[in-house]
Amino acid sequence: MHRASMKATLRVTKALADQQRLRILMLLGDGELCVCQIIAVLALAPSTVSKHLSILSQAGLVDSRKEGRWMYFRLPEGQDGEFVQPALKWLVNVLQGDDLLAQDARKLKTALACEPKQLCRRQRERAS
Repeated sequence: MHRASMKATLRVTKALADQQRLRILMLLGDGELCVCQIIAVLALAPSTVSKHLSILSQAGLVDSRKEGRWMYFRLPEGQDGEFVQPALKWLVNVLQGDDLLAQDARKLKTALACEPKQLCRRQRERAS
């Protein structure tokens, strides 16, 4: 049992050891987001954002659901999030007032004002 706890802890700490993944976690603090909304805020390639989300998911730091063509991510709730909730609360306290995260919050408001379909379409057009 201890070995499983150690492996889970290592997955979480490794997942937290990246600025982009911390930014994603902070974006999800106010609720569920579509991948295209996260891409719009971070201004990274979709494949890069997907890789970061995969690492966060494997560590149990995010949950996901698919709706049609869109993937949505959120922070884990209830029993699923019990293991990671202390780490997430610590992050919120430590990162409070960070300039980059404040900038991300402003960008997120703009992204949320646009339908995910429109954001995805714009992102595909830029990639072409």
